[in-house]
Amino acid sequence: MKVLLINGSPNEKGCTHTALDEIRKTLEAEGIGAEIFWIGKAPISGCLACGCCKNGRCAIEDVVNNFSEKAQTADGFIFGSPVHYASASGALLSFMDRAFFSGGRSLRLKPAAAIVSARRAGTGNAFDSLNKYFTISEMPIISSCYWNNVHGTCAEEVLQDAEGLRIMRTLARNMAWFLNVKKAGEEAGISPPKTEPPARTNFIR
Repeated sequence: MKVLLINGSPNEKGCTHTALDEIRKTLEAEGIGAEIFWIGKAPISGCLACGCCKNGRCAIEDVVNNFSEKAQTADGFIFGSPVHYASASGALLSFMDRAFFSGGRSLRLKPAAAIVSARRAGTGNAFDSLNKYFTISEMPIISSCYWNNVHGTCAEEVLQDAEGLRIMRTLARNMAWFLNVKKAGEEAGISPPKTEPPARTNFIR
């Protein structure tokens, strides 16, 4: 089993990476494979509403489709973001808009979590915005012993955040436990829940 850890920061080895790396080390200690996937520094377009998604791929060829390919074989996901203006990274939100819209079928019923990193404030808003992607995609959300955030202005300061690092390790252990339980259920012949046809409605009469 493998968990994909998405680093949504423009800094490849900064605070968000440090938090995700703590998760990675704990997952591997629990016998779960883990890979940190950095979305990079290149500009990431938001969804163009072109309707040209095909076979789980976005019509725009960039890092989003690289992720979607990996997502097909991943068993769980943790998305990490720095806090920018009391919200998640704009690049990560654009990335997730397109990845979830075009490749959402490969994410259904796979567990997910979000972690955020801030110097001081704004973690609540950023954390909430990321979790909404999971709830609309039928992805079980894995929790920890507190809201999933770390604090610091640099990687070295994050490593001093004892409570934040404990939250990351607890999250990793809970993810590992859930994946093992899910696997045991599948081996016991428990089928996934059935889906219903879409029923799109609005309030215009």
